Amino acid sequence: MIDSAVGERAAPVSKMAEELRIQRIAFFAMAGFLIVAPFFIYPVFMMKVMCFALFACAFNLLIGFGGLLSFGHAMFLGSAGYASAHAAKIWGFTPELAILFGTACATGLGFLAGLLAIRRQGIYFAMITLALAQMVFFFALQAPFTGGEDGIQAVPRGSLFGLVDLTEPLAMYSVVLVVFLAGFLLIYRVVHSPFGQVLKAIRENESRAISLGYDTDRYKLLAFVLSAGLSGAAGATKSIVFQLASLTDVYWTMSGEVVLMTLLGGLGTIFGPVVGAAIIITMQNYLAQLGAWVTVVQGVIFVICVLAFRRGIIGELGHWLKKPL
Repeated sequence: MIDSAVGERAAPVSKMAEELRIQRIAFFAMAGFLIVAPFFIYPVFMMKVMCFALFACAFNLLIGFGGLLSFGHAMFLGSAGYASAHAAKIWGFTPELAILFGTACATGLGFLAGLLAIRRQGIYFAMITLALAQMVFFFALQAPFTGGEDGIQAVPRGSLFGLVDLTEPLAMYSVVLVVFLAGFLLIYRVVHSPFGQVLKAIRENESRAISLGYDTDRYKLLAFVLSAGLSGAAGATKSIVFQLASLTDVYWTMSGEVVLMTLLGGLGTIFGPVVGAAIIITMQNYLAQLGAWVTVVQGVIFVICVLAFRRGIIGELGHWLKKPL
């Protein structure tokens, strides 16, 4: 009897250890690919993929593990991009300080937006975030320092710590790689922490989490701020990479794209948003000659994937392998 009970308790532990092992192998495989990628894939394309992959992972932290659907996450990507570009071009910030400044601005905006948004749930939460994002868009359109429809152009990449010239593609690529991996590992740690477990409990049954004594509003606010800050890191880095901050990154369609990336890759999975972002950016890059039809093609592919892969690409793969990815 005792041996049977011990065996039953040991089984979940060994299963969890196996799951963690699989995820670590997948992470090192992904990191290895990204390290060698610029030697056979256009580096600027890969940098764009990593920026949007971090954006999608940050969004997935909020919706996939917290159950909070935001229709306004572009405000964090875009506002951080404007803040970083302005700091680098006008104030002469070094690239690392410009990225940190943009991230801090997005985090602060996320705190203010979160205080308002988490007071409601479901579609009301989504509509509040959309309304706030539209306010940020019109501010970016009208504010004198944002450049209006022209945006902030010719943003200098500068030198990292005054030593590494980021005009060199591989040097800039290395910075983006470090930012992406650091953000990805932070999300991975949060998801597998006690805080992440509480977030999942709130997603599954918020009333029960409240009955257990958890201050769910505080947890949701912290998740919202973390997601906003990581989205800001992606936007700030992107503005340095492309030397541009424009209205595209703060427009509502960008909020829709990150939803598409997350659902396509696999909602609530660790690696799904990365795959989803890579697929969407690849489509936009290689189907650009189709013009406005790119959106139509994306819609068709999205419908097919939703019908064929209801859990997303990585979600279905993990289901077939019986391993969460």
